[in-house]
This record gives sequence, structure tokens and C-alpha cells, in this order.
Amino acid sequence: MLLKDYLLPFAFGDRSHGDLGDDVLEIGPGPGLTTDLVRVHLVKLTAIELDPALARALSDRLTGTNVSVVEADATAMPFEPARFTGAIAFTMFHHVPTVELQDRLLEEIFRVLRPGGLLVASDSVASEDLAPLHIDDVYNPVDPATLSDRLKRTGFADIEVEINSLGWRCHARRPPLQRSTCSDASASTTASPSSTMRH
Repeated sequence: MLLKDYLLPFAFGDRSHGDLGDDVLEIGPGPGLTTDLVRVHLVKLTAIELDPALARALSDRLTGTNVSVVEADATAMPFEPARFTGAIAFTMFHHVPTVELQDRLLEEIFRVLRPGGLLVASDSVASEDLAPLHIDDVYNPVDPATLSDRLKRTGFADIEVEINSLGWRCHARRPPLQRSTCSDASASTTASPSSTMRH
């Protein structure tokens, strides 16, 4: 109930599942608790999971549904550029062991999103209560105060980061393609003679 009643509503905020489009990527689903909740609202969902046992179990359980599970490293995804209309990542960034790899993950998400594609992500903030639960696991929480700049450096736009006492969420888009217009071409043509004259 915590996921359904708190985590996902906080993560999406005023966004809807429909804002993600019809071909969505989930990064690090683990056992698929969030997958189960979001897939019913989506046309198609691809989940990329690093852990072989978790990926296999999730794939077996969701065979025949609208979910495809890929066992792979999300910092080096086996997907073509601009494949997905949207991406989601819930409570998984703290499992990425270094800041550099977290940034690499953001770069890969950016790469596989289509222009205009939306990223919705959330995770917990650093906590002395949560750290002991990761004794045999990676615990590298994102500092949400750095997140906006990190997303901007990656190339994302329309960035929104919200923080509360328990966690953070972010919404960001890969910028849409810029189409040149006749006025742009005209301005470019007009500018070229004066450019030549300066030389």
C-alpha cells in the first residue's frame, strides 16, 4: 500500500501515466512491485534489470503481458537511440555505486528517450535508518540538491525536482527536435553577406 498510496503518487505528482507515451522503459524494477502497479496504465513497458535472478523471475511471472524484461546493465543499455517515449525509475538510484555511474545512467536514459520523452524518477534521501538495511548491498543515495544541475548537464530540459523529508522526485524531458523555419533560413541568408564583408 505504501507504493500505491504514497510513493507513486508522489513520484508522478501532477503528471499522468499517459504523459509517458506508448513505449515506456522502467529502470531497475527489482522484483517488479512498481511494475505491477504501473503496467496496467501503459500500452507497452520494457523493464531493464541487472540482477539475473530478479530479471528471470520477473520475466517468467509477466510472460504474456504487456511487459518485456531485459537483463542488462542500465549504464550501458542494449537499446537503439531514441527508442522510448518515456522512462521511469523508482527507488533504484541509491543502488548505483558511484556518482559517475549515476551520471552515466542519466546519460543512457537521455540517449534512449525520444525527443520530447519524459523521465519520471524518485528515490529516498540519505537516512541513518535506511543505511543499516543495505549492509550487504550498495547504498549510495543521490543528493537531490545536485540533481537539477546533473540533469541539465546531461541535456535534459523542463526539469522539476521536489524534495520532502523522506525522498525526492524529478521530472525531466529530452528536448524536442528543433525544426528550422523559413524565417530562420531567411535570417541566415541575410546574415551571410555582412559576415563576408567583415572579412
